[in-house]
Amino acid sequence: MSGFSARRFLALLRKEWLQLRRDPMTLRMIALLPTLQLFLFGYAINADPKHLPAGLLAAEHSRYERTLVAALQNTGYYDVRSLRSEAEAERGLADGALLFVIAIPPGFGRAVDRGEQPAVLIDADATDPSTIGNATAALAALTGVLDRDLPPSLQGGGADPPFRFVVHARYNPEQLTVLNIVPGLICIILTISTLLITTLSITRERERGTMENLLAMPVRPVEVMFAKVVPYIAVGYVQVLLILASATLVFGLPVRGSLLLLLVALGLFIASNLALGLTFSTIATNQMQAIQMAQFTLLPSFLLSGFMFPFKGMPAWAQVVGELVPTTHALRIVRGVLLKGNGLTAILPDLWPIAAFTLLVAALAVWSYRETLD
Repeated sequence: MSGFSARRFLALLRKEWLQLRRDPMTLRMIALLPTLQLFLFGYAINADPKHLPAGLLAAEHSRYERTLVAALQNTGYYDVRSLRSEAEAERGLADGALLFVIAIPPGFGRAVDRGEQPAVLIDADATDPSTIGNATAALAALTGVLDRDLPPSLQGGGADPPFRFVVHARYNPEQLTVLNIVPGLICIILTISTLLITTLSITRERERGTMENLLAMPVRPVEVMFAKVVPYIAVGYVQVLLILASATLVFGLPVRGSLLLLLVALGLFIASNLALGLTFSTIATNQMQAIQMAQFTLLPSFLLSGFMFPFKGMPAWAQVVGELVPTTHALRIVRGVLLKGNGLTAILPDLWPIAAFTLLVAALAVWSYRETLD
């Protein structure tokens, strides 16, 4: 055989191009993946979240309270709504409906008029310090907003502000980033491992030639699905226990809630990823297509779940998409149980979407399972 031949090279090049054209799934992914990355990073990611939900507990109403609330809202960081009781405030912080609770004490107006510098207490949900960082920093510029409402005898009377803010960082007093990242890693690691494992399960059988044996057996699609999923649920639990043990011993991660409740919730989350992987595996015709589908799913799971960037900082459309991703709800459950000590009632709003997603994709996997090789 002679040296390099341009004719042979062009023939092989034509063959590869024809194979690529006959794989429309790969062509779609080539176009969709960079487009998705561009839009997510360009429009959905925001490290400076605004319009954060805040509750107001005011013992009395006065001109000072109205001015203070207006100033907080004008910063763009606080969306303030009135609360009826401290119990409602605690529930809001626990289930994530509120990120701040602003408590104006009794006699606040009289204390300001007397020059006593009363304190406005702000409880902040510090499970994700990056979400509340800029909002709490903006408070320093607001201590002088009441100057025009002061009695004439106190206006321009000194360098001391008429009141002060006292911020309590709840659930993570030192605002350690590690206490936010490590619980999130539990969900991300489970997403990667369980999704990729089952994404290749059916396509691997098909490419290895063992699918004929599987199809020849007197089994139903739902039985095949359960047999594929159950072993990896155990594998997922082993990963969870390893991560929790390491995080507790090495990073001092607190476990304030029920470990049993957490394991049950994560079991459902593992099942959702396994069911999604099986769906991809039944739809794809080869392992490359299956991996591409998984990659297309992993990107929103990382970027829109609140793991890498503050969820509240995303635009409304990105939050809607993020709510469809099971990782988003699993992150809230893990952080809520570990850091806040949440119980079943508090995590239920995030538990049922994972269950609904699992049932939907499991039904889709059974429906798309082909009992022939054609």
